Amino acid sequence: MRVTEPLANTVLLSALVLACGGKMTFYDGIYPFYPLQRSPFMINISLLVAILVFSVLAVSFLFILPGIRGRSRWFWMFRIFISLFIGVVLVVLNFTGDWAEARVKANTTYKSFSTAVVSAEVGLHVGLYGINITLKGEPVTQINETINYNEIISWSSSVDEQYGDALERGLPNPILYIAEKFTYNSACGLIYQYSYSARFASANLWTAFCCWLLANILFSMPVILYAGYMMIATAAFIFFSVASFSTIYNVSPCDFSIGSEALRTDYSHSFWLALATGLLCAVIGLLVVLLDCLFPARMREAFSVGVDDEDDECCADEGYLNSGFLEGVIHDDVTPAENNSLPQQITTLTRL
Repeated sequence: MRVTEPLANTVLLSALVLACGGKMTFYDGIYPFYPLQRSPFMINISLLVAILVFSVLAVSFLFILPGIRGRSRWFWMFRIFISLFIGVVLVVLNFTGDWAEARVKANTTYKSFSTAVVSAEVGLHVGLYGINITLKGEPVTQINETINYNEIISWSSSVDEQYGDALERGLPNPILYIAEKFTYNSACGLIYQYSYSARFASANLWTAFCCWLLANILFSMPVILYAGYMMIATAAFIFFSVASFSTIYNVSPCDFSIGSEALRTDYSHSFWLALATGLLCAVIGLLVVLLDCLFPARMREAFSVGVDDEDDECCADEGYLNSGFLEGVIHDDVTPAENNSLPQQITTLTRL
C-alpha cells in the first residue's frame, strides 16, 4: 500500500514532536517551522566599521610617535588626534540615528483587535539614513510577551513598502502609528521634508569630509595658508549640513499622540556634535590663516615643511676626492677673471 505525501509528512511531524519531548521548540523556545525570533537592533554595521577604521589609524600613529624627536612630538600627537577626531565625526554622523529624538512613557494598546494595554516607552530617533522607532516595555515582559522593538525605516527604499511589510508582520500599534505618519499617503507629509533634509545634510557632510582630506594633504606641503582655507571650507560645509537638517522643523507640526501623551522631537547628540565640530574646524582654520600671515617661517618650521631650502643654498669650501677615480688631480687655485671686483675664492681639494 502506497503512503500518500500528506500522511507521510504528518507521521514525520509527529515523530519530530515526540523526539523533542512533546514540544514544538528547539533551543530555548525557537520554533523550527517559523522564522527565527528577531533580536533588538544593537548597532549600525557601517557605524562600527567607520569607528574601527579610524581606531586602527590612531593606534598606528601611536606606534610612529616615538620616532619623532624633541618637543615637536607632542605637537604632532595633538595635531594627528585632532585631525582623526574631525575625520571620524564627519563619517560617523552619516550613520548615527540621533540627530533628533523624542521619547515618551505611556500606557497604550499593544496590538490591533486587542484590548490589552501595556506600559512602555516609545521613541522616535531621526538620522540621516532614516528613522528608528523603538518600543520597550516597562517591565520588558508583559502579557506573556517580550516587548522590545527597534524598527528601521530607511530613506533609501520605499517607505510605503516598508510600512506594508510592518503591517504584514503584525508589529505593535505604536510603531505602526508613527510609521504611518511618514508614508506618502499621510496628511502630515513628513516624508518629503525629512528625507530631503537628511539627504542634503549627508551630501554636505561628505563634501566636508573631502575638504578635510585636502586640508591634511596641504598641511604636509609648504602651502599652509591654503590648508587653513580648506579647514574653513570644511567648517562651512558642516554648518550647511546642520542648516539643511534644521529645515525639518519648517513643515507644519504633526501631532503624535501615544495614549494620553504627546511625542515631540528635539535636536539630539549628533546635531550638537556636528555643530561643535564645525566650530572646531572654523577656529583651527582661522588660527592657521592668521598665524601664517603673521609668522610664515615659523609656521613652516612647526609643520616641518620648507625647512631644507637653506641647506640646499649652502656650499662647502672643502671637498674630498677619491684618488682611485681621479688619478693625477692636483690642487688648483680657482682665480676669478680679470676686472672682477669680487673677492678671490679658493677651493681646496684634499686627496683621500
